[in-house]
Amino acid sequence: MSLSQADVLRALELVKLPASGQSLAASGRIGDILVDGGKVIFAIGIDATEAAAMEPVRKAAESAVGGLPGVTQVLVGLTADKAGPSAGMQARQQAQRPGPGGAPKPAGVPGVKQIIAVASGKGGVGKSTTAANLAVALSTLGLKVGVLDSDIYGPSMPKIFGIKGKPQIVSGRTLAPMEAYGLKVMSIGFLVDEETPMIWRGPMVISAITQMLREVAWGELDVLVVDMPPGTGDAQLTMAQQVPLAGAVIVSTPQDLALLDARRGVAMFRKVAVPILGLVENMSYFTCPACGHRSDIFAHGGARHEAERLSIPFLGEIPLAMPIRETSDGGRPIVASDPSSAHAKAYVALARQVQASLGGAARAAPRIVIE
Repeated sequence: MSLSQADVLRALELVKLPASGQSLAASGRIGDILVDGGKVIFAIGIDATEAAAMEPVRKAAESAVGGLPGVTQVLVGLTADKAGPSAGMQARQQAQRPGPGGAPKPAGVPGVKQIIAVASGKGGVGKSTTAANLAVALSTLGLKVGVLDSDIYGPSMPKIFGIKGKPQIVSGRTLAPMEAYGLKVMSIGFLVDEETPMIWRGPMVISAITQMLREVAWGELDVLVVDMPPGTGDAQLTMAQQVPLAGAVIVSTPQDLALLDARRGVAMFRKVAVPILGLVENMSYFTCPACGHRSDIFAHGGARHEAERLSIPFLGEIPLAMPIRETSDGGRPIVASDPSSAHAKAYVALARQVQASLGGAARAAPRIVIE
């Protein structure tokens, strides 16, 4: 017999709230319940002031559901969706609240030296492909690198890295990251079926991102590359709130429509005091493999001019090229599968600039053009 949401709610009838004695199932605090085979994911709505008091309830709910026949894994989060300020508002308040020495610094992830975000103002600009190849390129430079796919609605890293299977539980709620090409990788795509739609509200997304940051055995990493979801919403604010980001790489295509959204991304990170490591012009141009004719399909040079206007580093031009698309679709990022290619070398040059920025090197970023 397959597991159902009703089974989960019946198990939660045994969990009582500390103040009222009411069952958790009847309290109206349970958010959307996702059942995927033997995995169960849901959130408990709380007031922001109840976090400490409700932690034992969260653990009890996890234990009750974990005891159901057929359940192999349970992820339960606490969110402030039901009462008090929204999760997004809490992120804004904490990001903007000054401390004794200025803005408060969020706690880091144990073992992880630096965390960088690869972001875009809109989808469809090749952000995930850029993040994956940047991560592999940083690894080729001798760094210990991890990748967190924080795009809950559209996870790409399992496909780009060709990773199959599910992460194992190390202890308690802590998961072991998956591995590929010398990288440690975590994505919601490993926890749910790839065809399962993630119909989640913002607080559930925030809870999932927080768990993948805090409850994964990342080990010792020099850099954790976070593939951010597109846009400038709660997920981006939560990332800035939860961890001290060392910087953000903004990915855009050359046309004005994409650059307009890239500006919003730059402005958002600046407002939460995250350094901008630079702007990448992806799908910069297309060179016909048959005749060698170059076409600026999405215009050309817009990102470089925008970087100059915003006084941020321009990190280079990555072409619209079939080998990059083919290797990404095939689970073999081009930096790993064809490291001697011009395209791979462009990503490595990008990684060198990011490494230099993280190391505090103060120098102008050279323009990267693939001929």
